Amino acid sequence: MKKLLIYAAMISLAACTKDDGPKAEDHFLNYEIPEVPVTENYTVGAFYYELGSFNANIKEEPVVGKYTMPNGVIQPAIMTKHLEYATKAGIDYFLFSARSALRDNGAFKRDSTIIKSYLDNSAASTVKFAVTYNLNNGTYGITATAPLEKDALKLEQFFQDFERLAYLFSSPQYMEVAGKKLLYITNAQNLFSDNNKAIYTTLRARLKAKGFDVYIVGMQDRWTPPARYFFRYEGCVDAIYHQNFRPDAYDRFYLLPQMINENWKYSKKYYKDNWNVDYVANVFPAYSWLITAPTSLNPNVERKDNGEMFKKMCNVAKMNASTTNKLILIDSFNKWDEDLQIEPAKSYGELYLDIIRTQFKK
Repeated sequence: MKKLLIYAAMISLAACTKDDGPKAEDHFLNYEIPEVPVTENYTVGAFYYELGSFNANIKEEPVVGKYTMPNGVIQPAIMTKHLEYATKAGIDYFLFSARSALRDNGAFKRDSTIIKSYLDNSAASTVKFAVTYNLNNGTYGITATAPLEKDALKLEQFFQDFERLAYLFSSPQYMEVAGKKLLYITNAQNLFSDNNKAIYTTLRARLKAKGFDVYIVGMQDRWTPPARYFFRYEGCVDAIYHQNFRPDAYDRFYLLPQMINENWKYSKKYYKDNWNVDYVANVFPAYSWLITAPTSLNPNVERKDNGEMFKKMCNVAKMNASTTNKLILIDSFNKWDEDLQIEPAKSYGELYLDIIRTQFKK
């Protein structure tokens, strides 16, 4: 009997020491991003930014040479070359910023000058353009306790800002979606209002009176749950995009494509099921915190893998693109001061242009 008890105890001990717990390969983020074949062309837009100067922390150098945009002025040869690059990449449109003419006048003038440079040099190009209204709630002086409609002057100026864009909508080069003018709103989550739906309804009506239906895409903060700002989007916008998902912590860095995929997959379904709103995926090729914050300890998305990470990002975008509009955003074409650019550099050449064309065009 004693021997039987000892034997039973040994069996029990062996069972306890056996590792039957969860393993790394069991983790729900432990999967490879598949290559998604392109059966239909995606509509690709690229953010085109105002560029001040190349400071000492910017390590990359454009193939066209270092350039600046004093007061928004771009050398015609630079803009022409940028349009050639965009055509090579299969980019359908540049996305330009447009700020308040009344409350951010200096920035509005620079934005308008950049857009004029595009218009002056794009006649022979197939690359179209759209604008994103860059809502700076600080400049506009609105908050959760001081909503837009509580100040009749500000509210009217807000609507007038969009009406001033009507001359751009008239351009044959302006981008459309389903016969509507494509209009983005940056920082849409900061449109502080007691009734966002009423503001968007009036905005659409005033643009309609000028002869334009608009397809509005509003921005939501990166790394946020989809329902956080439901009162800013529900019944307001046609689609939503997130800020680029740059990693601000190492848990978001090591499995970045998988974490982005899970966020987008859930967000896309939530927006469609609850608000009948589409989703626009926004991908980026790299990111460096060290350019603007040299002592930052945040992880950087570097360019040491011959574009492999960017290819994964592009496939995540295809996995989550809307089947109705197939819109894809690239952030960015030329934001060198954060190493976000796909514009060719002396170190990597036209690598990212090639990836975009391969990933999004048949």
